[in-house]
Amino acid sequence: MAKLQSSVVGPKRNFPKKNKAATGKREKLQEKLNWVRLIINSSLFGAATMSGKSLLLKVILLGDGGVGKSSLMNRYVTNKFDSQAFHTIGVEFLNRDLEVDGRFVTLQIWDTAGQERFKSLRTPFYRGADCCLLTFSVDDRQSFENLGNWQKEFIYYADVKDPEHFPFVVLGNKVDKEDRQVTTEEAQAWCMENGDYPYLETSAKDDTNVTVAFEEAVRQVLAVEEQLEHCMLGHTIDLNSGSKASSSCC
Repeated sequence: MAKLQSSVVGPKRNFPKKNKAATGKREKLQEKLNWVRLIINSSLFGAATMSGKSLLLKVILLGDGGVGKSSLMNRYVTNKFDSQAFHTIGVEFLNRDLEVDGRFVTLQIWDTAGQERFKSLRTPFYRGADCCLLTFSVDDRQSFENLGNWQKEFIYYADVKDPEHFPFVVLGNKVDKEDRQVTTEEAQAWCMENGDYPYLETSAKDDTNVTVAFEEAVRQVLAVEEQLEHCMLGHTIDLNSGSKASSSCC
């Protein structure tokens, strides 16, 4: 039963304005709560998937604060959109089971805080990621120009051994906005120049290409895994000669 709000109107009170100290205290408390929730959820999530047959994939959403990373995650997992949602403090994650091209996958989606002051909180969670969704807002040119910085930060802190073949997907979010500052052609050109990454334009508000974006991330990971398996099978050993057979993989 929903709680009833009082309709009694009392005398006006002069509430003190929120200051930076109060805001900082709230953020620190939220950080602690997030850490506790992450520990609990990770334990429950791990126990739930240990006996499952689906492939567990970890996906990271990266980008400037306010580009809509949390909204994309929530739209995809819960099919809800909250225009008044607060920015992420530290990291959060949700998971969803899906089937892509006949493969059953449990997608663990990590949403990260884009503000610089949360860098020390988000970077430890980059390790073990199978795919990175570099996200910007098409109505915020600075968020687009910062994509390269996010790419470098992820590669460094995730300790990516082979950056050229790591699956990145670039998302241009908030295409529902009219005051666009980044064209589709510009974004596609950046993707071509920086790794030939897939590019998708999304809107968490209108649910445009949200499902397509996360399914594309899964396909990119599966494609890399298939290529690695092919390379490993190609490196066969002739037990009689003691030499490796030739392989087409580099």
